[in-house]
Amino acid sequence: MNTTEVFLIAMTVIFALPYLLWRLARTDYVAPLVVVQILAGILLGPGVLGAAWPQVYAALFPPPVIQALNGLAWWAVMVFVWTAGIELDLGQVWRQRRECGTTAALALGAPLLAGSGAALALLATGGGWIGPAAMRWQFVLGVGMACAVTALPILILLMEKLAILRTPLGERVLRYASLDDVAIWGVLALILVDWERVGRQAAFLLLFAPAAGLFRALMRRLAEADRWYVGLIWLAACSYAADRAGLHFMVGAFLAGAVIERRWFAQQRLDLLREHVLLVLMPVFFLSTGLRTQWSMGGAAVLAAAALLLLAAVGGKLAGAYLAGRLLGWRRGEAWIIGWLLQTKALIMIIFVDVLFDRQLISGACFTALLLMAVASTMLSVPMTAPRLRRALRGDADAQRTDVAALPARAR
Repeated sequence: MNTTEVFLIAMTVIFALPYLLWRLARTDYVAPLVVVQILAGILLGPGVLGAAWPQVYAALFPPPVIQALNGLAWWAVMVFVWTAGIELDLGQVWRQRRECGTTAALALGAPLLAGSGAALALLATGGGWIGPAAMRWQFVLGVGMACAVTALPILILLMEKLAILRTPLGERVLRYASLDDVAIWGVLALILVDWERVGRQAAFLLLFAPAAGLFRALMRRLAEADRWYVGLIWLAACSYAADRAGLHFMVGAFLAGAVIERRWFAQQRLDLLREHVLLVLMPVFFLSTGLRTQWSMGGAAVLAAAALLLLAAVGGKLAGAYLAGRLLGWRRGEAWIIGWLLQTKALIMIIFVDVLFDRQLISGACFTALLLMAVASTMLSVPMTAPRLRRALRGDADAQRTDVAALPARAR
């Protein structure tokens, strides 16, 4: 078979396998389709398919096919990160800055510290977790931030499933996650600072501000149909400039979206774009991520590392939400619900560690452990949140009925 035919067979497998697993096993409550797609990518990677049937793996994913899939994956994840940047509503965050700042700082800082502690523990076991190009502080900060990440786009999907996206609680959680999103890319830019190319990186940041000002002025004068096309040109240009400067194209993609105001686009069309990218392109990214998974330190060691990282991520996030609730006087049970909603890590966290792996700051075994942690924490979000959310909503309804019953008959 020629490369085109093998590519099309690979695409068939990429889309068919996760869909059949998701639909036939009815995993939607525990594992939405996006999580099953990530798991399918791991199954199709060298650590599972490549180890069990190396000839099948080599026939299905020869180098030319992997190169073509990687090209699709790069563009898919760039568009996805761009839309995540657009979704940021920093104006609303500023209006609620005390609550948002306190919650975001604690919900990010606590798991960051716990994850950094887990990274130090991994380093103490040996050098197989750190990448060949990493300094210790880059590895510790990178793993710590991976444990602290909340994936804003997946959080939106899960809150839609729980029917709380447009409720006051859902809007609060989105504001907290938006601030964390900004911090994630800021920390990534810090980790990627290359002192040999720091002048080029500084020049990119200095030139980005006036370029963004001109771009925003242009966008205000365009019709919405033109804004989409010009926005994509801006996305490609910013991603190239950031990568050329040594910051990685994902930092550029996020910055390209962050300077765009959400009100410039119809919310329904923005939601549709995100859903279509998830449907049409992101499964290829999940597969390309799965192709990177390695078990070079042995399966038991990788699973143990994943469990340690999961404990740090979940425990840290819940502790941060609990402290925020105590300081801000949240109602009983809200901290638990918010803490579990903010556990959604798949996608943005995977993109984050994909960059770390690309730059050789983490090893293949560490990448695999972090990937497993991201999948597990995301799978826990809905089952842990849904029953407590139902109880909270029932309590609100009962309280409302009691308040109404207590009114005088004339007032009712």
